[in-house]
Amino acid sequence: MTGVPSIPGIERSLLAYTTNDIFRVKLCACFERIKGPLELQGEAVAVLKAMRSFDFVFCLLLMHKLMKITEVLCQTLQRKSLDFVHAMKFVGHTKSFLQEMREEGWDDLVRNVETFCEKHDIDMPDMNARYKDGTGRRCQQRDFITVEHHYHIDVFNALIDFQLSELNRRFLDQTSELLILSSTLDPLDNFRNFKTEDACNLAKKFYPEDFVDNDMFALELECAYYEKDMRSDPKFQNLESISDLCRMLVQTRKSEFFPMLYRLICLVLTIPVSTATTERAFSAMNIIKNRLRNKMEDEFLGDCMVLHIEKEYAESIDNESVIKEFEACGTRRVRFS
Repeated sequence: MTGVPSIPGIERSLLAYTTNDIFRVKLCACFERIKGPLELQGEAVAVLKAMRSFDFVFCLLLMHKLMKITEVLCQTLQRKSLDFVHAMKFVGHTKSFLQEMREEGWDDLVRNVETFCEKHDIDMPDMNARYKDGTGRRCQQRDFITVEHHYHIDVFNALIDFQLSELNRRFLDQTSELLILSSTLDPLDNFRNFKTEDACNLAKKFYPEDFVDNDMFALELECAYYEKDMRSDPKFQNLESISDLCRMLVQTRKSEFFPMLYRLICLVLTIPVSTATTERAFSAMNIIKNRLRNKMEDEFLGDCMVLHIEKEYAESIDNESVIKEFEACGTRRVRFS
């Protein structure tokens, strides 16, 4: 089966910023105790001065506030099991929180910065004074703007606008259309969003190689029976995601009665939400196939990578069951149990 092109990993742009806890200015005192060459001492003094500046504190608290919003999306996209519809919903929530922060978060940020500066004896500039760029010389000044205007418009709004533009750029119109059509398979609220037309358009526009003319005709016929059957079966009433729906179809063997819809559901579930799983696979390959194992065959390497990546599932398998299954594969000269 073929799938649509993978969606760019939005977590790369979000993780470009650090998500560590906010630095405390009190830790800067360690720079004052550095002993060593004069050059090293000079660098320590310069770093200490920069960390005690208003610019550093403002940007630090701003990034801390911004990362509290985007961190949830980053962690969500790193999960192994996450369907496309729910991922896009988290992107939409993140956009709304960022927009709300842009419109209503400035005053709260300024109060936090003032409190932080008072607590750690950091000079805070007059927000109504003229902002001076560079060294403050008149020839370097381009516009007559206040300090508040600079930090509010040129820093605060600019950073949030950049993050919103990145989200909009990475999730294009084609992606939005795929989301809308895929949501018809969402089982929430007793399959409230299911529409035969959307299911057929999803297969026709994004999976033309997997659904030929006969398959499209069968898919359209299945949709009417599928909708009536799903809404009347109590086993499908409390499903929360497309992955739960796929699992229940297999358990109840209804995937055999609706093969075209089951194929469409599987294709939607294969859409990569992020590159996290791929990156984990390459990391596992570098650990397993090292310098001492460079002649490992592909099949054995694949088996080892599955055990390494799915270590939680592998640890749940009992050794005795593995031994019994190995014994049952053929006649052995020696009994293992």
